[in-house]
Amino acid sequence: MKKILLTSIIIVITLGISTTFIKNYEVTQTKKKNEEEKVLSYLNEMSIEEKIGQMLMISDRTAMMSENLQNNLTENKPGGFIFFSENFTNKEESLKLIDAIKQSSKIPLLLSIDQEGGRVQRLKTKNDIQVFEIPSMIEVGKNNDVNYAFEIGKKIGKDLNAYGINMNFAPVLDTLTNSSNKSLLDRSFGSDYNLVSNMGISVAKGLKEEKIIPVYKHFPGLGSTIVDSHYDLPVLSKTKEELLKSDLIPFQAAIQNNAEIIMIGHLSIPSITKDQTPSSLSKEIITNLLKEEMGFTGIVITDALNMKALTKYYKESEIYEMAINAGVDILLMPENPSFAITSIKDSIKKGNIQEEKINESVKKILLLKAKYLGFLKDIET
Repeated sequence: MKKILLTSIIIVITLGISTTFIKNYEVTQTKKKNEEEKVLSYLNEMSIEEKIGQMLMISDRTAMMSENLQNNLTENKPGGFIFFSENFTNKEESLKLIDAIKQSSKIPLLLSIDQEGGRVQRLKTKNDIQVFEIPSMIEVGKNNDVNYAFEIGKKIGKDLNAYGINMNFAPVLDTLTNSSNKSLLDRSFGSDYNLVSNMGISVAKGLKEEKIIPVYKHFPGLGSTIVDSHYDLPVLSKTKEELLKSDLIPFQAAIQNNAEIIMIGHLSIPSITKDQTPSSLSKEIITNLLKEEMGFTGIVITDALNMKALTKYYKESEIYEMAINAGVDILLMPENPSFAITSIKDSIKKGNIQEEKINESVKKILLLKAKYLGFLKDIET
């Protein structure tokens, strides 16, 4: 009798948990559907210029709102802004600049920064600005402690939150297998693919705990290259099969842990593209490999478009057209935002870019802003 009673209790509890899970799932799915419908409705009212603007993340290394920056924000309506160390002087002026940038747009902006740690820390203690001094990621990797990495992410997130920054171009998921790679020498967590996966995902979880959007970089991995993409185009000699067993392991782990944004690096992989096309402009790398084969459904952002790995070999208009057709959603630091909008519009008119690709990207961007920045709440009031 006791066994029957115990079994009955277990069945009731199990059914209760299952029913709760199903109800929560249904509520979540309904919410997602409603958000998507609202975003699509808003998207249909946007001009093509406004849509393209959402795909641009601009920069301006000024310490205060200038006429040039104000015009750039007002006329081009970019979807995001990236901050550099020059943007930060003292607390009052920095907060004033950030607030002015925020107020320039009715659609919340993705306000981003490279706050990796070590020598790549744009927001540093300066004058009355007091922030956490982040260790280099190679030091974090040496600890091999996911809890420590998580706490590092949280501390970074708290500082960024205090300044109204909502996106961080970190963690670095490049696995350092070439010690001659000076660009990544202390920015990578190390030379072990699983270590890089564990540390990177833990830092990202810490950032998300503080409502900061992590951006995993630099797909498909620069760790075994030598050339710095700021100055020329690195070439990776590995095959796709080799990459899937090495450099791509951390990115696959990030995707399995619900990565929402991945940055594409500027490097060439001839074994996949059959030519010297940079990954950031390659449909084979972005659409075929990252999205279709590895299952990434989030937002793809380029590394900075003013790097010589691109500008040395392609015209500005070619870069925009090729990137979008490759599957890119956000163009980071276009050389001339006004020209970028004009050029992309021209490509659409010529039929070289399908407007549906623009709509798909902007939909993803607005949904991300709905999740993190209260976009739909803003337009409902």
